[in-house]
Amino acid sequence: MIPTSIRSGFPTASPYLIYKDASAALAFYAKAFGAETITRFADDNGLVVHAEFRIGDSTFMMTSENPTYAWMKSVETLGDSPVQLFLYVDDVDARFQRALDAGATVVMPLAEQPYGRSGGVKDPFGLVWWLSTHKEMPA
Repeated sequence: MIPTSIRSGFPTASPYLIYKDASAALAFYAKAFGAETITRFADDNGLVVHAEFRIGDSTFMMTSENPTYAWMKSVETLGDSPVQLFLYVDDVDARFQRALDAGATVVMPLAEQPYGRSGGVKDPFGLVWWLSTHKEMPA
C-alpha cells in the first residue's frame, strides 16, 4: 500500500530538473520522448516556475532558473552535469531517431550492449539521455 504522504500517481523519488527555459524543455520532451505535461505553473511573465511531466511511468519535476534561488542552476549555466537519465523504450531505433529529429545530438550511437540495444543523446539543454530496449541479461 502506498502511504498517503506520497501523491497519487507519483513515485517516492522524482528527478527535479532546472533549465534556463523550462517551457522550451517541456516542448522538446513532448516532441522527442512523448512526454505528457501533468502540471505547469508560470509567473506573470510566462516563466515556468514549476512543472511536472511524465515519460512512460516515470515522473519528472522541473523549473526555470530563478536568481532568487542561487542553488537552482541549469546545466546550461553550469556547463555540464554529473546526472544522466536512462529511459527504457519499446522501439529504441525509432525513439532514438525521434529525439534526433527533435534536436538532440548523439553522444553514443545505438549499439548492441550486454543489457540491450542502447545509445545516448544530449538534449538541447545539455542533459544526456540514454535510450535502451532491454534484453535478457547475461548470467
